[in-house]
Amino acid sequence: MNAIYKSAGAVAALLLAPSAGAALMTYEAVGADPTAITTTRDAFRAAVGGGNVAVANGSFGGLRREINWDGVPDTFADPNLLPGNFFNANSPRGAEFSTPGTGFLVSANAGGAPVLFGFPNDFQAFSAQRLFTAVNSNITDVTFFVPGTAIAATTSAFAAIFVDVEVAGLTKMEFFDPSNSLIFSRNVLAGANQGLSFLGAIADAGEKIARVRLTSGLNTITANGALGNASDDVVVMDDFLYAEPTAVPEPSSLVLAGLGLLCSLGWIRRRRPEA
Repeated sequence: MNAIYKSAGAVAALLLAPSAGAALMTYEAVGADPTAITTTRDAFRAAVGGGNVAVANGSFGGLRREINWDGVPDTFADPNLLPGNFFNANSPRGAEFSTPGTGFLVSANAGGAPVLFGFPNDFQAFSAQRLFTAVNSNITDVTFFVPGTAIAATTSAFAAIFVDVEVAGLTKMEFFDPSNSLIFSRNVLAGANQGLSFLGAIADAGEKIARVRLTSGLNTITANGALGNASDDVVVMDDFLYAEPTAVPEPSSLVLAGLGLLCSLGWIRRRRPEA
């Protein structure tokens, strides 16, 4: 299947978010193998910034972070659960995960548990070898922090690679701002069995992304080689890419900034002394 690329150029698509009317630029592609979505992934990288060579903790020039799961140690890989704060505590990249399910799995490398969560005929890796999934749920929430701290943060861009999206309308990405208002929602493009889908969006009009919700298919993985049911579409994930998380301003800072703006606009004037 041919990749579909939406960029900042003439083929850009400005997506109006359903609640606040914010404009976010989307990048999406689907195909049978990594080559089919790499051009779109690279365009998203270039738009966010930071180059192509990672340094410690998935940092790209202080502008972009990436998670490809392959550095996760075996002690936190299938059949062991990955701590939800691994990528803010163990490898501080400013992202923490939560789910209504029982936790998260990162697939095993060759030589460990059966690879690809025990489903070699359904999944492939974009960046070999490991993949990622929630356990006993199809929901993953990503919340942002200043890397390595408990300081709440936001990002301006997020993208993920999904594996085996076969049924349209079941896998989607949603962005929420610091007040938990929905500012972006988009279904992930569906392809064939074992296919790879890329979806990302950049909030280029100042929108702040505090949380990302990823809904992956309708089925669930309950353990290596075990599904919640035998019929529904099961989807897992590979790389996450996002702009460097930055701290959410303290309320007092926002008040002061607002007062400064009002003063500059002449809304606040010195009171004349009474005669």
